[in-house]
Amino acid sequence: MRRFLLLLSTIFFLYASWTVIEKKIADTKYEAAIETLKTELDDIKNSPEMTGLIDKTIITLSQIFSEEKVEEGVIKGDEEGSQLESPNLEAPTNQFFSIFNVELGDTREEVEGIVGPAERVSYNEYGVEWYSYHENYQHFMMVAFNEEDRIIGLYTNQDLITSKNGIELGTPKETVLKNLDEPMEYINKGLVNYQFPVDRDYDMFEFENSYVTIFYDQLQDNTVTAIQLIDKELEQSRKDFYSTATEELKEGFEYQLFDLTNAARVKNGLNILQWDDQVKITARKHSMDMAEKNFFDHINLEGQSPFDRMLEDNIPYTVAGENLALGQFSSIFAHEGLMNSLGHRENILHPDFELLGVGVAFNEKSNPYYTENFYSK
Repeated sequence: MRRFLLLLSTIFFLYASWTVIEKKIADTKYEAAIETLKTELDDIKNSPEMTGLIDKTIITLSQIFSEEKVEEGVIKGDEEGSQLESPNLEAPTNQFFSIFNVELGDTREEVEGIVGPAERVSYNEYGVEWYSYHENYQHFMMVAFNEEDRIIGLYTNQDLITSKNGIELGTPKETVLKNLDEPMEYINKGLVNYQFPVDRDYDMFEFENSYVTIFYDQLQDNTVTAIQLIDKELEQSRKDFYSTATEELKEGFEYQLFDLTNAARVKNGLNILQWDDQVKITARKHSMDMAEKNFFDHINLEGQSPFDRMLEDNIPYTVAGENLALGQFSSIFAHEGLMNSLGHRENILHPDFELLGVGVAFNEKSNPYYTENFYSK
C-alpha cells in the first residue's frame, strides 16, 4: 500500500509540475522522449481502469484520514477528552470505605481542598443536596453535607473507591460477600419493611454509623461498578420509601441522571453529552403522561413512539433513543438499573449521541417515572 501511494504521489507530482518540466526540456535532446512519456501517461490517466482505481484510492484515503482523526480525538482530544492522571488513593482511616480520600464525617473544606468547588448542586431524596464534583466528568463523585458542613452522603461510579479490606471498583461480588457481613434483605421505613428484590443488582450493608450500597455490573461479571455511603441518621430520617414529590426533587433527579450518564460515558471513553432543554420538555411530558394515565411504555396511549413525540415537538434528529425507568426511589438506583439492562445501556453508551434531556414526573403515590431522550441533530 505504501509503495502504491508513493507511485501515485509521483504521478500526481509529474502532472502538477508538467508545465515547468516542458519549459526546462524544450529544444533539448530529451524533448522527443518526454513527449512520448507524456502521451503514455495521458493514455494511462484516461483509461477506465486507472480512473476507477484513483477513485477507489481517494475513497480509501478519505476513510484512513477520517479514522485517524477519530482516534486522535479519543487519545488527544480537546479539553473535554484529555485524560486526568489517576489519583493517589489511600485506605480510609475512620470509616470502612472512602471515596477520593474523603469519608463520612469529613468536612466540606477537606473535600474542596482536594477537588475544588462543586460543578452542580441538586436536591435529592433525603431532603438534602447532592454536590457533584468532577473535571469534565472525570473523578466524578457526589457528596451530601449536613448543616455543620460534615459529609453525610457519598457516591461514585468511577475508580475512586478504597476500603479497609481491599474492595474497590471491579471487585467481584463473591469477594464482596466473602469480606462483608450478610447484606440486608429489607429496610424499615416507619411501620413498613421494604423487601429488596431477589434478583437485585446491588447489596446494602449496615455498618455501625452508616448504610453502604454496593452496585454490581451484571453485564461485566457481577463486579463492583459503584458505591453509595449514607450516614445512618440521614437514612433513618427518610420515613417513607418514596420521598414526597416536589418540583425541587423532580429537577434534582433530572440533572442527577444527566450527570450520572455522562460520568458513565467518560468512564467508558466516550464523549460528553450536552443538556438539551427542548427534548427535556418532550421527556418530561411523556413521564407525566405515564404517571397520570398509569401506563409504562415507549408507545403512549395515542400510539406515538418516542420519535413521533420528538418530531411533534419540532426536534429533528439523525439518530435518537429513549430510556424509561419506573419505581426506583432515586436517580442513582434508576441509573444503575438502566446500566444493567442491555438495551438501555447501549443508549447510555451510544457513541453517536450528542444531546440528552431527562424528564421526571411522580404519580399520586410519589413513585417517580424517568424518561431519558438521547439524540443527535
